[in-house]
Amino acid sequence: MKLIWAAALAMTASAAAFAQTGLPDPFGPPERQWAKLPDGHAWGTTAGIEIGPRGEIWAIDRCGGTSCDGSNRAAVHQIDPKTGKLIRSIGAGLFALPHGLHVDRDGNVWVTDAAVSKDKTKGQQVVKLSPDGKVLMRLGTAGVSGGGPSHFHDPGDVTTAPNGDIFVADGHGTVAPDLPPDTITRIIKFTPDGKFIKAWGSLGSGRSQFRNPHALVFDSQGRLLVADRVNGRIQVFDQDGKWLTEYRAFNHPSGLFITKDDTLYATDYNSEGQKGTTIGSAKTGQVKYFVPDAQAGEGVALGPDGTLYGATPTGITRFLPKK
Repeated sequence: MKLIWAAALAMTASAAAFAQTGLPDPFGPPERQWAKLPDGHAWGTTAGIEIGPRGEIWAIDRCGGTSCDGSNRAAVHQIDPKTGKLIRSIGAGLFALPHGLHVDRDGNVWVTDAAVSKDKTKGQQVVKLSPDGKVLMRLGTAGVSGGGPSHFHDPGDVTTAPNGDIFVADGHGTVAPDLPPDTITRIIKFTPDGKFIKAWGSLGSGRSQFRNPHALVFDSQGRLLVADRVNGRIQVFDQDGKWLTEYRAFNHPSGLFITKDDTLYATDYNSEGQKGTTIGSAKTGQVKYFVPDAQAGEGVALGPDGTLYGATPTGITRFLPKK
């Protein structure tokens, strides 16, 4: 996968801004493996981290490794923002490869499952969970990859609009430079109760095309921002899929987080330049800060107190704001 990723980056190197050297860093040094799991369990690859409506922190743990296939460990954890200790764990035995994470306005937890389990009974779904782990909704067909309204092809992320409509970034595996042009990679829109509305997008580097759509957020205007990772940009759409603009100053974004004032955080763990989180404006696309992190991962979130959290390959990293 690393060789494929490197080849894909080489295709887009001339078009994307890489290291944000020279930009100020508003945070202190990283606190590695800040969040602790009980009984000495080690974190697996942590692809996502999110802040809930009451400031709660949720993070994905791939069951102590790089996958949850065959494991009965919980895949999603709520963490105490003061101590880093575990509050609760949910999602045991539900996922093959938990990837995208979203916490909606009601505190429900959404997870995308971006692979197929070996026994073909899990994966290729979006699962909505209550905070106590009850399955509230499933989108997609378990264990089956495909297109159309009822199947996913490696869903990378999910988010919900202010009115409750559901948006899914589909096509996480679209990394290699020699994929067939009809390879599925798209954004899919559903009603709040899971009925298919529409989909848009295709493989490529033009407008409304994607190569590894990896993260989704809405800004204060209700615009949908899509981290088009391999293409080294963030594409911006209205909620009907109309292309509005794109930003190329956020490196190769793997994870996105946005504040109420439209400050955008984009983490990049595979850039040709310096790894870390670029901070800028979702309104203009201009960047202002850069937080270097040699162990940057695929998830980023900002707590209500201004603390920055990163989901890395070995756990949760915390950055306190400089005084």
